[in-house]
Amino acid sequence: MSPGPGFLKRSRPRYGEGAIKVLLVAAALVSMLTTVGIVIALIPPAVDFFREVGFGEFITGTDWSPLFSPPHFGVLPLVTGTLMVTLIALVVAVPLGLGAAVYLSEYAHRRVRAFFKPMLEVLAGIPTVVYGFFALTAITPLLQDIWPVGDPPQVFNALSAGFVMGVMIIPTVASLAEDSMNAVPNDLRDGAYALGSSRMQVATRVVFPAALSGIVAAIVLGISRAIGETMIVAIAAGGRPNLSFNPLEGMQTMTAFIAAAGIGDLPTGSIGYRTIFAVGLLLFVMTLVMNLVSIRLVRKYREVYE
Repeated sequence: MSPGPGFLKRSRPRYGEGAIKVLLVAAALVSMLTTVGIVIALIPPAVDFFREVGFGEFITGTDWSPLFSPPHFGVLPLVTGTLMVTLIALVVAVPLGLGAAVYLSEYAHRRVRAFFKPMLEVLAGIPTVVYGFFALTAITPLLQDIWPVGDPPQVFNALSAGFVMGVMIIPTVASLAEDSMNAVPNDLRDGAYALGSSRMQVATRVVFPAALSGIVAAIVLGISRAIGETMIVAIAAGGRPNLSFNPLEGMQTMTAFIAAAGIGDLPTGSIGYRTIFAVGLLLFVMTLVMNLVSIRLVRKYREVYE
């Protein structure tokens, strides 16, 4: 006996699924509209700034003193300080983060992983102002005491700020990279073990390449977190723009300048006030370019398993 024409129809409408879909679309729209709002807020004051200051002077100038007389608007010292601190943070975070990810994914027992991964992620929940004071009051004096040759680090320096920032972003790199490694099918591991590979060979030559796209995304997210960090560099790296490649000296980053100038007594509409938006727009563009490059790399090395 064949079923009637209404056999495959739903007995009642599923309003819950529709509500969840609306919530998901709303979440996506909020993130998109937030980005658009940031761009809208940055562009008009930045355009007014570049009407008074040449773009070439802003990008290539080596002297940054917009609040002094006579003012200078060369942003290279801020860019150099930002990249210096970020590079030091990556030197700390990438090896330790990826090492922790390999251990948790390939070596740790399930119970050990369930204990250590939440403990590792606790580092991401510590307020960044605490990291900044830790760098200033603990790491910098330690470096000054044990520094073997030459002049020791200054009270404010990029080395201690970058080191502590690297510790801060270790959970970001480790957690996302470990999730990518866990997503690699066990069939690849079993095949490698069947060929006589050691656990280290499986981890470095099978799992790591297979999860490369997720690992790249984890590193890029860590870079974005480091570039956008404010409190650590504002407290430990100093507030003096310094075009130097010596990490033992004090430097000011782009975010630190925005924080310092934003809480000052700058008249709204003045050229000093507009520098905040010009630096913010440059920081936004740098982050956007980096994310576009990372998307291209992720798509290039992505592995799809069925």
